[in-house]
Amino acid sequence: MIIKSNASPRLNKILASCGAGLFLMTAAVSNAAVTLESSTKIADNALHFDGTDIDGAGLSTSQMKTDSQYHYKFGRSISAHGDSVKTYKHYVFMTWYRGGKDDRHVMLTRYNSKTGSIKTIEFPHQHNGFQGNWWIGESHNTIGLAISPKNGTIHMVYDLHAYDDTSVYDNPSQAKFDDDRFKDDFFRYSYSVPGAAEAPDEEFTLEKQFVKDTSEVSEGPNDYKHLTMTGDLADKRNFASLTYPKFYETPDGELLLYMRWGGNNNGAYYFNKYDSATQKWSTFTPFNYRTQKSHGNAYNWGLYGFMKYINGKLRVGFQQRSSNNNDKYLYQNGIYYAYSDHPDGLGDWKNHKGEDMTWPLVDSDEIFVYEPGNLVETEQANKVRIVDGFDWTVTAKGDIHFIHKTKDLENNKTVYGHTYKPAGASEFITSTDFAGASNIYTSGNDIYIIGLSNSKPYVEVAKGGTNEFTRVYEATSGNFQHGVVNVKDGKVFYYLMENGSGAQRPLHLQVIDLGIEKATVSFDQTEQTVIEGYQTLSISAQAVVEDSSRTIDSVALYVNDELVSTLTSAPYQWSEQDAKLQTLPVGTHTVKAVTIDNTGLTAEAFMTINVVKPVPTVEFTQSEITLDTGYTDVNVAVEAATPDAQRSITNVSLYIDDQLVSIDDEKPYQWTQTNSALTNLSAGDYTLKAVVTDSNGDTAQASIPLKVMESKPIVSFQQSNLNLEEGYSSLSVSAVASSPVATREISQVALYVNDQLIRSDTTAPYNWGHTTAFQQELLNLPVGTHTLKAIATDNQGQTGQASITLTVTAKANDNDNSNNDGTPQEPESESSGGTPTPLLMLILILAAIRKKYR
Repeated sequence: MIIKSNASPRLNKILASCGAGLFLMTAAVSNAAVTLESSTKIADNALHFDGTDIDGAGLSTSQMKTDSQYHYKFGRSISAHGDSVKTYKHYVFMTWYRGGKDDRHVMLTRYNSKTGSIKTIEFPHQHNGFQGNWWIGESHNTIGLAISPKNGTIHMVYDLHAYDDTSVYDNPSQAKFDDDRFKDDFFRYSYSVPGAAEAPDEEFTLEKQFVKDTSEVSEGPNDYKHLTMTGDLADKRNFASLTYPKFYETPDGELLLYMRWGGNNNGAYYFNKYDSATQKWSTFTPFNYRTQKSHGNAYNWGLYGFMKYINGKLRVGFQQRSSNNNDKYLYQNGIYYAYSDHPDGLGDWKNHKGEDMTWPLVDSDEIFVYEPGNLVETEQANKVRIVDGFDWTVTAKGDIHFIHKTKDLENNKTVYGHTYKPAGASEFITSTDFAGASNIYTSGNDIYIIGLSNSKPYVEVAKGGTNEFTRVYEATSGNFQHGVVNVKDGKVFYYLMENGSGAQRPLHLQVIDLGIEKATVSFDQTEQTVIEGYQTLSISAQAVVEDSSRTIDSVALYVNDELVSTLTSAPYQWSEQDAKLQTLPVGTHTVKAVTIDNTGLTAEAFMTINVVKPVPTVEFTQSEITLDTGYTDVNVAVEAATPDAQRSITNVSLYIDDQLVSIDDEKPYQWTQTNSALTNLSAGDYTLKAVVTDSNGDTAQASIPLKVMESKPIVSFQQSNLNLEEGYSSLSVSAVASSPVATREISQVALYVNDQLIRSDTTAPYNWGHTTAFQQELLNLPVGTHTLKAIATDNQGQTGQASITLTVTAKANDNDNSNNDGTPQEPESESSGGTPTPLLMLILILAAIRKKYR
């Protein structure tokens, strides 16, 4: 082991300017400027623990429940924390908890980088707090997230920290939570239907995309949590006592999940795999045994680090926390590393020297790399604190890098270290000329530190296998507290929480382009059609990389997400000789080419293969035809073809409502108004059908609707038939008119009485006799029946009409009280020459009044 400890002036400057929360990752050589591609606010109200760490705070349960602040255990962060940001095609997915303290709902947000749209789904589950006590925030209870590249399913594991119940043990007393507070709820897994990742925005909802738990342990009709990932409750013991969900994606599009089983000083790494065909996960497989003393080790130990799938291998790097509480280490110690040559990690495990190790691992010394505790002086018990600032990665060419942080509690000294082994070297180098970082991400042969300086993102770069960093990007704006980095395809997806106050804080997503020249791959054609039972098939792809220092390692071809083969040199061509390309069934098949360069960067291209039956095809050039009554022009066009080069089209027949129009035996296949069957069709709905026949006698058909619309204006009176008495003193009528053709307008409506024009009105509403100026136009019609007719004319000269009748009746003839000329009769007196009676006087008065006002 080589130790380098002299700090450079450049590093001292970095140490003075850098804040906490640095990230180290690897990527390919940067040939262009590192730039901020986008910055997007994701939410305003993410949960944050703004209170006090309950250890030693002396807070009562009542105080923690009622306090407006959210007190916590372990750490303040719960949103933009853990495995919470992933990409899929042009989407970025992020998980978070919604604040404040009384909310705590699990949330999933999808950001569309093409359109800028943001869609968020709320889950019923709420953060359960430390050991089920909702009033104490628990920073370990992150929301792990994955999207399957093979079927677009979304997977989430969340809100757990080594939970169990008594039912998973033969001896119930073994349960950590023997009061069953997590009865049938110690593991929380939610998943979607296939294709949910790219569902339209309006369809991206909990109810439409996620699968409910309908098992016997379901909590009801709104339960989206599943107790196992296998779908079998008999496996539930395999899912107990797990913490820290972290998903990984292999270059072949497989999903892996790893978690820690057990506790801090007696734990194991477990991992499982998703089968996109069955849409189920396997049970967990151990990397190491838990309770190592029972397997012959001198002590039990736990793991603090990561299992990662990097550069085609499943790998493990961790610091150990042993059950020996009398050594100098307060918590963790050491650096340990192993990898598997098995594609799924099911055996062939080796240490960093390539030597076989025991699997599952019992004695961690088999994979020991380095002891960071030797970087400080103290030898006193429990005075070396190694807790945070640890991570690791492996570059594409094989450089192994570890970062770590050691604090000497006796001498109050903190040392940051960078331990690395360049590809091909036999020894590790440890340098303390290192500013410190938090996480490592891999995407090629260079190393990047990505973090926050003065609450703003920055990026530094060094070549893999070295410790020489240069700052290449520094944001000029932003005010962020912490964040999570995901690096994919040469871009940094930095998921950040804004500085602020309270238990609700904003979240942001920044996309930083590392300026890496990526390889590209393309097909000769984007679509190819072959006949069922085809004998020949040819697919060609081209892969190039502009950076002369890099080369194409391979191009892999997939059909319907199944690997056809991987080619390591040009020409990149595949044919019917490849087993996966033989006898593809009728239908549309997705073909994908994936190229990988020598730095590990990838690029994809897609095409489709349509396998069709050898029968001809026919289709109308229009999806429907609409005509107006009285039309003078119509054109029906059909396209017909055969996919079989050995056949030809014999003819195409056109039918209207199953009645033959004509048969056309050569292109172009067109019919017009010159065909009598298409002339002067009355208003109504019809069906046009085209039938094609090929030279082998095979046929096919297609149909479209033809609609003939009434084009005449529509007019109606607002009154029904009228009845008036002779001598009426007023009459008004009105009409409404419109055109069924959207592009036409009503020019006028004319009123006729007994076919005599009264007047044309050019402005709606159309009225007659309605004002003093027009009062006389409808008066003095004689006794009898009269026809009122309104004729509407549109701007194309088309007319429509409506009629009502007006009946004028004669005045009533009162023989008892009037003469023939209408004057009142004088009643006979009761006695000749006598004085009129009071009754007679009243009758005379009434008659006089009637005559006056007649």
